Amino acid sequence: MMDVRTKAAWISVFSNTFLTIAKLVVGILIGSISVISEAIHSANDLLASFIALFAVKNSSKPPDKEHPYGHGKIENVSGTIEALLIFIAAALIVKEAVAKIMQGGEVLDTGWGIAVMGSAALLNFLVSNYLLKVGKETDSIALEADGMHLRTDVYTSLGVFIGLILIKLTGYQLIDPIAAIMVAILIVKAAYDLTKKAFTPLMDTSLDDEMIDFIESILSKYDSKFIEYHDLRTRKAGRESYIDLHLVLQPDISIKQGHEICDLLEQDIERKVPYAHVLIHVEPATVDVQTD
Repeated sequence: MMDVRTKAAWISVFSNTFLTIAKLVVGILIGSISVISEAIHSANDLLASFIALFAVKNSSKPPDKEHPYGHGKIENVSGTIEALLIFIAAALIVKEAVAKIMQGGEVLDTGWGIAVMGSAALLNFLVSNYLLKVGKETDSIALEADGMHLRTDVYTSLGVFIGLILIKLTGYQLIDPIAAIMVAILIVKAAYDLTKKAFTPLMDTSLDDEMIDFIESILSKYDSKFIEYHDLRTRKAGRESYIDLHLVLQPDISIKQGHEICDLLEQDIERKVPYAHVLIHVEPATVDVQTD
């Protein structure tokens, strides 16, 4: 049975396929560079959706000999590639817009353009909301990236929609390439934000301060069972969180008792921190450790 993440990724693929074709056909028919630029953006979105689909289908694979820590980081790779694709789309849009400013051109029929861009904005709003919701619920950076990608399409489609209305009202044709350039600027900002979010975990960056404080609050509930802990380390791989620490116990505690204490802590953290994997290294207290 298809899981919710894969289902969301497929919805994104179908939505972007429809919008790419619709925008491209209408953009060519009416001669609007801003609508064609949006078709380029949607084609970019479509490629990103396929990347996200591949990522969510493969990131949940269990660890194997070559990937003993699992495949979670494929989602971060997916998000980073998506961000690069957005930068490329922005560059193509600017190139086409500048060419139209230099060479001139006329939008032949704004009616169809207004209709397709308004519909695109609404459809992308609904799909991006769904992707962001599922991405947040399942802690999927690939779906969040795809949702952020489509959310930029909402704003840019609205920008082109408004631009075409202004052309219809004023007859001022330069609005079309100017709207396309504004689309590109919004896209670059989204690409920067996405790059930052997707690429950082590839450097084994720790979990955020709020999550670390939460983990420490869980450990503090069991402070009667150990003397202290140190070397708490965390990192993120896709939606998976890896947590390890050193736990100092009384020197007379048996291996069995120490193991039971570690199991208790690990199970509580993994129950309260989604997709967490906890590893605890036990150390006996030295003679100079002060205890009550």
